[in-house]
Amino acid sequence: MNIKQAKDDIKNAVSAYLTRDKFGNFVIPIEKQRPIFLMGAPGIGKTAIMEQIAEEMNIGLVSYSMTHHTRQSALGLPFITQKNYGGEMYSVSEYTMSEIIASVYDTMEFTGVTEGILFLDEINCVSETLAPAMLQFLQYKTFGRHRVPSGWIVVTAGNPPEYNNSVREFDIVTWDRLKRIDVEADYDAWKEYAYSKNVHTAIITYLDIRKDDFYKIETTVDGKSFATARGWSDLSEMIKLYEQKDFPVNEQLIGQYLQNKKIAKSFAVYYDLFNKYKSDYQVDKILEGSADKEIVERAGAAKFDERLSLIGLMLDGMADGIRGAFLLEQELTELVGCLKIAKFDFTVDKSFEDSIRRQIDAKQKEIDVGKKASNISADREYVLRAVIEMLGEQIAAFAEKQPKNSDEAFDIVKADFNKRKKVLEIKVTTTGGMLSNVFKFCEEAFDKNGQEMLILVTELTINPYAAHFISKYGCKEYFEHNRDMLFFERKKEIIAEIDELNLDEE
Repeated sequence: MNIKQAKDDIKNAVSAYLTRDKFGNFVIPIEKQRPIFLMGAPGIGKTAIMEQIAEEMNIGLVSYSMTHHTRQSALGLPFITQKNYGGEMYSVSEYTMSEIIASVYDTMEFTGVTEGILFLDEINCVSETLAPAMLQFLQYKTFGRHRVPSGWIVVTAGNPPEYNNSVREFDIVTWDRLKRIDVEADYDAWKEYAYSKNVHTAIITYLDIRKDDFYKIETTVDGKSFATARGWSDLSEMIKLYEQKDFPVNEQLIGQYLQNKKIAKSFAVYYDLFNKYKSDYQVDKILEGSADKEIVERAGAAKFDERLSLIGLMLDGMADGIRGAFLLEQELTELVGCLKIAKFDFTVDKSFEDSIRRQIDAKQKEIDVGKKASNISADREYVLRAVIEMLGEQIAAFAEKQPKNSDEAFDIVKADFNKRKKVLEIKVTTTGGMLSNVFKFCEEAFDKNGQEMLILVTELTINPYAAHFISKYGCKEYFEHNRDMLFFERKKEIIAEIDELNLDEE
């Protein structure tokens, strides 16, 4: 199965394991809860989906790579204690609490989260001395005499032996204690994740054309040659920072993340071409609705891969506005909640400013708890930090304007909120205009019901920020084309055409 299907499967299993009967007991006893084993090639996204699951299920996550653990760190250190047996005292060996088990308790104490996932990666690469203890752990959820806290589900992962020389083959006794899920690389499943993580558009459009380059591991005379999902994601982050700092993005940089020389060279050529298209087509003018007739004609006469890149460039040009509108909308929604609480609190303690400070502390605590529990998304953290900054600015406004009573204080807050709301309205109007201009350009340059329009509608549909923007604020052109097209029938034809493209063609 692909990584998205695996994620759903794990969520369902965790939900089932956490189900209790009317007496509060687990329907499936802890001893019968088979640890989930996620088997897949390196860099496929196994760790990433665990963070997504914890976030979506609002449970905790504690992660460990077992390759770094010795028998002592996993089981704890031995110590001598005295015990009474049959009226006589004996010296016996016991163990301190395992570092792994202790970290779960630490997370519970800090966050207050009582349910979660203990994720042990590379479990089939443990040392020979630790292997027997792992078998006991997989069945009884204990290291030494210390058990994983009730309500914490064990999920493990590992690489097939062909990818890792340290892999220890499990015997049937071990496999029979695991719920095994095999995962394969799948670009279409990763693409949805890529949009949610704002992966660089050049990478997405390149992989739309060359899906076979998404995940490839080969053995050459020089050793292993590979490109992985992790490599593309990490490369995206670095490219965006290099562009921001005006550093050159070249084949040398790309090869540091895509350790397959052929793929690295191919993408380096495409990246330069992508930027050339951005300049040649004057994408800013397309978004403004003022593209020259010459640009329209060039797009209409271009090869399919060039048109595909142009669509990606137009989507990229709208990305900041679409995602920015989503985040600002979330910020204002959060801010409204804070201000309502502050206004209510004022009737109790007569201090609007103190109430706002309490809201700041509450938002900061949510960030700290979420990061410790590993169940807060990047967007959520961004929104909370933005709201903390907004509330801090309101406290500064109080200090400057010195309101004499609650009405004056609330007027300051309300005026600030209305100003921010106006910014959102402008952003929505501007972004909505760009969206309409993109559709109009495509209608002029391409067949109104052709493959380019289908691709545009498809990309807007699977991009969560764009889908949210359109559903919330509307876009008549999108709905017109989405209604007119036989979406599912045509999609297969387009994918087939994209797969046949060759960037090396002149």
